[in-house]
Amino acid sequence: MEFGSDLQNQVLEEGQRLWDIALSWLVSPAAWSQFALLVVAYLLALVVARKLRAPLTRLLTPPEDLDNPLAKVRRFVLIFVPLLLPLMAYAFTGIGESVTRSLFGSGAVIAFGKRVFLFLAVRILVREIITDPMMKLLGRYILIPVAALYALGLLEPAMVKLDETIVPLGNLSFSLLFALRFIVVGGAIFWMGRWSNDQSAQFLKRQDDMRPAMRELTAKAIEIGIFGVAFLLVMNIMGINLTSLAVLGGAIGVGLGFGLQKIASNFISGLILLLEGQATVGDYVELDGGEAGTIVKMGARAAILETFDGRWIVVPNEDFITTRVVNFSDSGSANRYEAPFSVSYDTDINKVPDIIEAAVAKHPRVLSEPFPPDCELRGFGDSGVDFAVEFWVEGIDDGANKFSSDVLFLIWNALKAHEITIPYPQRVVELSGSIETRSR
Repeated sequence: MEFGSDLQNQVLEEGQRLWDIALSWLVSPAAWSQFALLVVAYLLALVVARKLRAPLTRLLTPPEDLDNPLAKVRRFVLIFVPLLLPLMAYAFTGIGESVTRSLFGSGAVIAFGKRVFLFLAVRILVREIITDPMMKLLGRYILIPVAALYALGLLEPAMVKLDETIVPLGNLSFSLLFALRFIVVGGAIFWMGRWSNDQSAQFLKRQDDMRPAMRELTAKAIEIGIFGVAFLLVMNIMGINLTSLAVLGGAIGVGLGFGLQKIASNFISGLILLLEGQATVGDYVELDGGEAGTIVKMGARAAILETFDGRWIVVPNEDFITTRVVNFSDSGSANRYEAPFSVSYDTDINKVPDIIEAAVAKHPRVLSEPFPPDCELRGFGDSGVDFAVEFWVEGIDDGANKFSSDVLFLIWNALKAHEITIPYPQRVVELSGSIETRSR
């Protein structure tokens, strides 16, 4: 309550001081001359900004199909064109302030106007230019209020008050000013780190000569390096002694030994997977627990499998190391499938293998290597003679691929073309005894 009362009294005193300054400006000819010069500076900035906006926009807008580094730089600079008017007004007002101070020894009015133009530039930056949610949040609740306090001349006393306000936290204590600086500096540095990480990840994705596993490993190494450097920069800028983090490191070590050992195990398993390259993004895998799908993402803790029915399965990285994993998409491998069928007992079964093998070989995705289609006699069933044709393809017989279905169609058409009957279940029923009939 005492802190709130002191702050309220200070705000009232500062408001009274500003009101007295405003009244003195109203009756001061020097103040009116500065106000006129401020209006002239704004109108001049308005004219110059209108003249420059169109040619600058044309100069900074690259063709849509151009995606080289220079084009990216031009697009990045283009988003700051809305700042042209307030920044030009700020620059012209600064020139006017220098002139008035050199001639008349005062320039409080025009200096206030210059600070207002800077506030307007910050407001446009946060509302129209910044799109990142975290940076927009920091700008809305920290950057704009700071710019408003600077425009009113209250920034320095507010910083002094925040610096004097100490927040105790156990054996530690810090000021509110330190906390705000930490949030702003940390947010800006880690945002830059995330942006750099995204750019490096996009660059690595375009390197087709690198193996997918090596691309993932390099991306993870760069991510760890970027955010490690960002953490050290934040600690250094804020003046935090890294040796004081030894206790925190010990606590983390104890946590890893007890509750976080699974997370550590999954993280190390992810690094092993990336190094060995036995399973990577794009592979279709089947785990010992029955999970099967295409790997769409490999994270530090888990991999995400996408099934053919659109579901996502999160599988811990440790499962890829400690259990049996079948990889159907290993580089350079093909998969074998078989399609069973039957023919009637009236068929000359010696002709069936050649007919079916020739029909299946016509499929454009069926391979001749490592083995061509092979039709085998499997047994003599209750209703017909059982065959099966084995064939090799590259890909999985599911989702977009319908290899077994296509081969069965080929088998059906080939048997029909050669007038070979596909049997259906037949049963012989024997009746014992006589059948009595009743007449009414």
